[in-house]
Amino acid sequence: MATTDLTFEKFGPTVEENEIVLVDFWAGWCAPCRMFSPIYEEASKRHEDVVFAKVDTEAEQQLAAAAQISSIPTLMAFRQGIAVFRHSGVLQGNALDDIIQQIKDLDMDDVRRQIKEAEEQQKN
Repeated sequence: MATTDLTFEKFGPTVEENEIVLVDFWAGWCAPCRMFSPIYEEASKRHEDVVFAKVDTEAEQQLAAAAQISSIPTLMAFRQGIAVFRHSGVLQGNALDDIIQQIKDLDMDDVRRQIKEAEEQQKN
C-alpha cells in the first residue's frame, strides 16, 4: 500500500475511520526525513492492513502545530482513533516493523482503561 498525504481537513476522519494509522510528519528540507521516507514506504508495502500517512509540515503548519510537532521526522501512531505511539527521529525498517507489531498486539480495552484512570487521577 502506498502512503497517503494528509491535510488538516483529512487528518481527523483518517485517524477515526481506520483501525491503525501511522503518520509521518516531515519536510522537504529535512535530511533525516529524506532518509526515513524510503524506509516508511517499504514498510507500507509489508503492512497493507495499516494506513501510512504523511504530513508535510511546511504545507500543513496548522496541523503540525495542533499535533505539537517540534522536531522532524516525527512518527505518530493511532489505533482505533487513540494516539498510542510517538517518536521523533529516523527509525530503521526492523524497528518500525517491531513497533507496528506492538501496536497491532495492543489490548485496546486495557489502553482505554488506562486513559480513563489517568483522567480520573487528574480530576482529583
